[in-house]
Amino acid sequence: MDMRRLGKTGLSIAPIVLGGNVFSWTADEKTSFDILDAFFDAGFNTIDTADVYGAWVPGNKGGESEEIIGKWLKRGKVSRHKAVVVTKVGSDMGQGKTLKETYILKAVEDSLRRLQTDYIDLYLSHWPDENTPYEETLGAFAKLKQQGKIRAIGCSNLDATQLQASFDAAERAGVPRYDVIQPEYNLYARASFEGPLADLCVKEDIGVITYFSLAAGFLSGKYRTKADTEGRAREGRVAQYLDDKGLRILAALDKVVAETGAKPAEIALAWLLRKKGVTAPIASATSLSQLESLTKSVTLSLSDDAMALLDRAGAA
Repeated sequence: MDMRRLGKTGLSIAPIVLGGNVFSWTADEKTSFDILDAFFDAGFNTIDTADVYGAWVPGNKGGESEEIIGKWLKRGKVSRHKAVVVTKVGSDMGQGKTLKETYILKAVEDSLRRLQTDYIDLYLSHWPDENTPYEETLGAFAKLKQQGKIRAIGCSNLDATQLQASFDAAERAGVPRYDVIQPEYNLYARASFEGPLADLCVKEDIGVITYFSLAAGFLSGKYRTKADTEGRAREGRVAQYLDDKGLRILAALDKVVAETGAKPAEIALAWLLRKKGVTAPIASATSLSQLESLTKSVTLSLSDDAMALLDRAGAA
């Protein structure tokens, strides 16, 4: 497996990151363990989760995804140092979205306990917090790095202006900056990353791990009409893509499927892997067959013509 350098973090990750958002939701504990085993057996090494993942499932309180990953790590089938664990802080766990220092220092202990580990490889601020200065948030992360509780830091959902402001704040305060960003980016949703943010990430050598890489499963090609989404766990999220633009993208994917024999999801991820600035997309799976398909994207080489066709279909 060819590993990719994750910005200036010192971490090396495989080209696909496994999304833990489905653990305890559309994948129960046993299925999650099977998927994690197969993912690492295939040579991949990075898991993405967040403290809030699982909270939207009736009866859950949040933290369930981290708990499943922690139980899997505890089994010891994969040595802890061979797994890159990414989690996030700042989502609403009952206190509202916040990146206050006091909250981060408490929340990291909760995540470490659920993950059953003494360090987190990559800790991300999940959302912007206009009520907390970057200096305060980054100062909290600096303390955790000094204590050895986290190895690297990053952010999610910042635009180019916000990311640059965080760099400026880190320099003023003399603390480590964000070295990774996790933006929403896929064939359908492109505007928030392409352009100023992608350019800044390349200029500053920022690692980029994309989320919603398959547009909540829409880019798998199995949702073609609103009827296809009815009764599905992702119904509300997928339905938004069923417009003219979405159908153009599906048609373009179908053409590339005919040319390559690959599945739509594999093509959508292979497209991301060729985009400027992207280190690795996050993709989740709820079955071993889905996982096998996702991992094939790493060896899929799209032609320039196929890339151009997909680019045109997803243009605004």
